[in-house]
Amino acid sequence: MRTALVLLLIALFLVSVATGPVWWPWRLGDEVGWAIVLELRLPRALLGLLVGAALGLSGAVLQAWLRNPLAEPGVIGVSACASFAAVCAFYSGLAAAFTLALPLAGIAGAALAVAALMVAVRAGAGTVSLLLIGVAINAVAAALISLVLALAPNPFAFQEIWLWLAGSIADRDMRHILVSAPFIAIGAGFVLMNRRWLDALSLGEDAARSLGADTRRLGLWLTLAVGLMVGAATAVAGMIGFVGLVAPHLIRARVGFKPGATLVPSMLVGAILVLAADIAVRLLPTSYELQLGVFTSLVGAPFLVRVIRRAHASWLAT
Repeated sequence: MRTALVLLLIALFLVSVATGPVWWPWRLGDEVGWAIVLELRLPRALLGLLVGAALGLSGAVLQAWLRNPLAEPGVIGVSACASFAAVCAFYSGLAAAFTLALPLAGIAGAALAVAALMVAVRAGAGTVSLLLIGVAINAVAAALISLVLALAPNPFAFQEIWLWLAGSIADRDMRHILVSAPFIAIGAGFVLMNRRWLDALSLGEDAARSLGADTRRLGLWLTLAVGLMVGAATAVAGMIGFVGLVAPHLIRARVGFKPGATLVPSMLVGAILVLAADIAVRLLPTSYELQLGVFTSLVGAPFLVRVIRRAHASWLAT
């Protein structure tokens, strides 16, 4: 299965690089064609791969750790705090004065949310308490974002902030990749190093402790890892929903419902979903390119309804 996913990912990556007003621009054989590829298309495709992989892996971790099939990266409040910090960068004018102010502010906001969650984990908060804390962080961050939008100095600032919140990987360059890639790589490394304990943790904290897992330490590592990945992805691409929810569900049955075995396939599927969605928004016959986050929400919402209905049917059957 992994081979098929890798081949599909490579194919979508090449299609992403080729898609646009000028198809296969490198065939032009001049400086303009290669400039289109290297400065516009390639960074966009690479960022789609990174963001999708981060969201897919984060979703797989959270669903196993919280033992909730509806858990996704936004559930712990990290993406909301990253978005609020980025909105503040817009509002204060830093985003206009300094190109990297936006992703750096997003990462800083994610770090604050991760710090709050790590304090809760260190204090002994269980998975249910952690989930509720994440919901509270989400609510506060959403309220603060609404406040900033209401206080936007002019309609142009409001539109710029809203478009960023809607999520997109268009008009990004290699600097955004260089800013986000280290955080995503470190977070993914933390998760993959501890994946053997996810199978035990999915059975419950008591069962994991009986098997020798240090659940508090493991919780700190997982919180930090998910925060790094989701924060970095949100900081450079805005809010892209449902990818972290959908990706693990698409492959879970094919790996025997083992949480540790879903991690790498979820990364691949997440990257595939983001690249496919980004290609789709460029091909849709609209006057302006649809925001990526809007498209993933429109496609992901029916999938969420399906998951809820299947979960309800399973509950009734038992």
